[in-house]
Amino acid sequence: MIVSVLAGRMRIQVTLVVCSFIILYVAVEGNESSDDVELKEEEIVVKGDPRDIPTRSGLGTLTTVDSQDLELARPLHPHEIFARTPGIWVVKNSGQEHLTGLRSAVLAGSGACGSYLLLEDNIPVRPIGFCNVNGLFELNIEQADRVAVLRGPASAIYGGNAMRGVINVRPFVGGEKTNTLSLETGPHEYSQVRVTWYNRKVQAKFHSTDTNGFRDATGYSQQKLNIGWTANFGSWDTTQTLSITSLRQETGGYVLGYQSYDDQDVRRTNPNPEAYRNADSFRLSSQVSNGRNLYIYPYARASRMDFLQHFLPGQPREDNKQISAGAIFIRMTRLNALSIKLGAQLEWFKASLVQHQQRPTVGSPFLQATRPAGTHYDFVVTGGTYAIFQSATRIWGNRHEVEESLRVEHSQYQYDNLHLDGNTRDDGSMCGFGGCLYTRPSDRSDSFTSIAARIGYKFLSTDSSHFWVLSSIGYRPPQITELYRLQSGQTVADLRSENTRSIEIGWNSSWRALDVAISIYIDSSSNLIFRDADGMNVSDGATDSSGVEIEIQWQVNNVHEITIASSFANHEYDFTRNLARGEVIFSGNQMDTAPRILAHARWTAKIGTAGMSEVEINRIGSHYLNAANTARYGGHNVVNFRMDFELSRQWSIFGRILNIFDTYYADRADFAFGRYRYFPADLRQFFVGIKRRF
Repeated sequence: MIVSVLAGRMRIQVTLVVCSFIILYVAVEGNESSDDVELKEEEIVVKGDPRDIPTRSGLGTLTTVDSQDLELARPLHPHEIFARTPGIWVVKNSGQEHLTGLRSAVLAGSGACGSYLLLEDNIPVRPIGFCNVNGLFELNIEQADRVAVLRGPASAIYGGNAMRGVINVRPFVGGEKTNTLSLETGPHEYSQVRVTWYNRKVQAKFHSTDTNGFRDATGYSQQKLNIGWTANFGSWDTTQTLSITSLRQETGGYVLGYQSYDDQDVRRTNPNPEAYRNADSFRLSSQVSNGRNLYIYPYARASRMDFLQHFLPGQPREDNKQISAGAIFIRMTRLNALSIKLGAQLEWFKASLVQHQQRPTVGSPFLQATRPAGTHYDFVVTGGTYAIFQSATRIWGNRHEVEESLRVEHSQYQYDNLHLDGNTRDDGSMCGFGGCLYTRPSDRSDSFTSIAARIGYKFLSTDSSHFWVLSSIGYRPPQITELYRLQSGQTVADLRSENTRSIEIGWNSSWRALDVAISIYIDSSSNLIFRDADGMNVSDGATDSSGVEIEIQWQVNNVHEITIASSFANHEYDFTRNLARGEVIFSGNQMDTAPRILAHARWTAKIGTAGMSEVEINRIGSHYLNAANTARYGGHNVVNFRMDFELSRQWSIFGRILNIFDTYYADRADFAFGRYRYFPADLRQFFVGIKRRF
C-alpha cells in the first residue's frame, strides 16, 4: 500500500531518474573494454578522510557528520544537519534559503558569505569574490558521505573566504556501496525520490524533492546529482566528480508583528506570493596524483541565479551568473625532520549581475522618486586569484607536534559597467530628492593582497588524549557586490579586506565508552564591511568574539548512545557608528542574531539488530534582533524523532516526526524599519518512506 501511494506522487521524479541513469549507463557501458568487466567492486576508489587530504591541517577544531547520521536524519534543510555541530548556526529562511553564522553572529548582506568557505571535495564551490549567501543549496548535503566543519580561521590553508571557518561536503568517501532507490512522502504534498548507483569505477547519487510548503505560495522543486569516477593514466591516478543542482522555488516573505509566528492564521500567510528564486549550478573537478608526492586539483564551475528582491521597495529582479576555472597544486616533501607541503592556486572567473525593476515603486514620494523603474545595475567583472602557500610539521618523540602554515594571496577584479555611469534613470535623467538610490561606478580595477598564517602546538598526553593550542590570522577580500553595487551617490567603495585574529586551545580525550572534545577561542576582527548611515559601503568596523564549544559522545552500552554538541559564545561590536536604517551601534553591544547558547543533544538506540531510532532536542538561545539591542527573540527548544528499520536485506522503512510537541517558534526572527518580522516554523510534521537495495 505504501509503495503505491508514494509511487503515485513521484512518477515525474522517477521518470527523470530512470532517464538520467539510462543515459549514464549507456555512456559507461559503451566505453568498457573486456578487461574492465573483470574488475571487482572493491576497486572503486574513494577519496580519503578530510584529515588525510594534503590541503588539510592536523590542528584545529573539526567536526564531521558521516553518512550514517545523514541517512538517518534525511534533512529537509541544511540547518537540521549543522545543528549537530557546535559553533555554527545555519538559519532557515523561506524554502531552501538560509543565512549562516560560524563562530560569529548570523551574517546578512551580499558579502556576508565571504566570511566562511564552502568546499566540495576540498575545492571552493564559487570564486573568491562571488560567493552565494544561500550557497548550501548548491551542495548535495542530503546524500553526502561526509560533511566536515572546520571552525576558526583557515585562510592559511584554504585562502580568502575561510576567515571564520570551512564547510567541506564530500560526496564519495566510503559510504554504503549499494544500489538503492528510496521513496518518501510527507505533509504539504512533500515527496522525494533518491537513487544511488555503483558500477565498478562509477558512482552516482541523485535526488529530487517537491513540496507545496506549509505557507501560502512557498513550494519548491529541487534536484541534485553527483557522479564520481576514477581513471588511470600510466602512473597517474585520477578521481573526477561532476555535480549539478537545480532549484525552482516560490519564496515567502516575513510575517509582520510582534510574535506573529504564534498566530494560528498569520503564520501560514505569505505577504509576498509573487516572490521566487531559480538557481542552477554545475561543477566538474578532478583529483590527480602521481601516487607519491604531487597532487593536482583542476576544476571548472558555472552557476546562475534569478530571483525577485521582494524585500526591497519596487521589488527589482536580479539575475546573476558566473563561470570560473582553476587549479590547486600541492607538493609534499621532507627536509630533515620537517614534513613540508608547498602549493599554489590559480583561479579565473567572469561574473555578471543585472538588476531591473519592471514597475514603478509604490510608497512615499521619496521612494517613488529615488527608486525608478528600469535597469539599476548591469555589469561584468572578470577576476583572478593567485596564491602560494606552505606548511611544515615537526614531531618530537611521538608526543609533541608543531605545525605552521603561511599563505600569500592576490585577487584582482576588472569591473566593466554596461549601463550609464552614476545614479540616473535609464534615460539619463536625474531623480528627485538629490538623485536615484542606485549608483553605478565607472569602469575600474581593484586588487587585494592578503597574508594569512597559522601556528600551533599539540601534545599527546596519552594514546587517546591530546591537548592543543593554535593561533591564526584569517581574511576575506571584499565581494564584487560590495565594491560595485553602490547606493546614495557613492562613486567609489574604498574597501579593505576584512581580517580576523584568533587564539584557541582545545582538549580531546577518549575513554572506553566516552569521547570528549572541548575548545575555547578568542577572536578579534577588523575592517568589518557594512553600510553606514549615509548609505555608503565602508570597512572600518570591528568585532570581538569568544566562546566554548563542547562535544560529548557516550556509548552507554551496546544499544544506547548519548551525543551532545553545544556552544556558549559572546559576540560584540567593537566600534560606535550610525548605520543605515537609523540604527546606532555602540561599542560593547551584542551582535544581532547571535545567541549565547546553541545546544544539541540526541539519544540514539538500536532497535534489535535491524533498526535505529533517535530522539534529538535543539536549543536556540535568546538573542537580540538589531544592532542597537532594543529588540529581542526569546529563543526556543525543538524535539524531533527519527527511525530506520530493515525489513529484510533488500527492504527498509524509515520515518520521522519533526517538532514533536507542536512548538510555535520562528526559524528566523528580525527587527527592521521599526517592526518585528519572522519566518515562522512549521508545526508537527510526519514523514514516512521505503528503501529498496539492489
